[in-house]
Amino acid sequence: MKLGFIGLGKMGGAMVLRLKQAGHEVIAIDREPGALAEAQNQGINVASSIEEAIALLPAPRTLWVMTPPGQATENVMLSLQSLLSAGDTVIDGGNSDFRDTVRRAKNLNEQGITLVDAGVSGGTQGAREGCGLLVGATPEVFERLTPLFTALAAPNAWARVGNSAAGHFTKAVHNGVEYALMQAYGEGYELLMASDIEVDVLATLEAWQNGCSIRSHLLEKLVEALKPDATLTGIKGYAADSGMGRWTVEEAIRLRVPTPAISAALQARFSSQQEDSPTLKSIAALRGVIGGHAVKRSGGQ
Repeated sequence: MKLGFIGLGKMGGAMVLRLKQAGHEVIAIDREPGALAEAQNQGINVASSIEEAIALLPAPRTLWVMTPPGQATENVMLSLQSLLSAGDTVIDGGNSDFRDTVRRAKNLNEQGITLVDAGVSGGTQGAREGCGLLVGATPEVFERLTPLFTALAAPNAWARVGNSAAGHFTKAVHNGVEYALMQAYGEGYELLMASDIEVDVLATLEAWQNGCSIRSHLLEKLVEALKPDATLTGIKGYAADSGMGRWTVEEAIRLRVPTPAISAALQARFSSQQEDSPTLKSIAALRGVIGGHAVKRSGGQ
């Protein structure tokens, strides 16, 4: 197939190469000249703008969008809405809020343009070697785009999960579950490290991964992260939240579905992002007033 591909970041850059290697003709677009130059060095056709790329594509056109969620993707979608024609297809493979996808699909559909949402999983390794794809599309559109999905995904790691917005919704829930799993592994790691029993933590985790019931891709990556230094010296305990875990919890609240593990993992990430917790400051001050407990002052006083 011939398609435009917007966004050559860590994921997009690897994905266009996989598409090219599978025999698809890609016209790549990115705001960064360096990203375009790198794509050209790999033999990928590039365009200087979305308008130029669209002019080079035969109708009906297909464009894959791989841009950051929020305003960046919103701007791209508005541009495509004004430039494309009835019969064209846009695939949003970024981590967009599924509620935005519902709105964007409706707006594009009013002009006869189809929006397909593809939740992409597997990180940069997946982008290079074969990712997971959760696709929201009608059966007919899904069938037509199958050559793209088979080129990008690992074997048996792609599926049509429903109609429009189902791809981004299932990816959001996926990331919420991932938050909880990461939190559990992190808590297990901390408990092993804190024990007064002598424990070879790295050997323990490797044994877990090589045959125990809690083995997983995430545990494999934790072992990989710990191999240089199991004490993680120099690494700050800060974990960002991309938004998808938050959207999952918001939807769980709306649907009255209890998600205590996912919610707790999200709250733990929020705590990690605080330089100095106002909550714990208030608790320390309160303990000082109630029980006369010593209160540590900033600056070591």
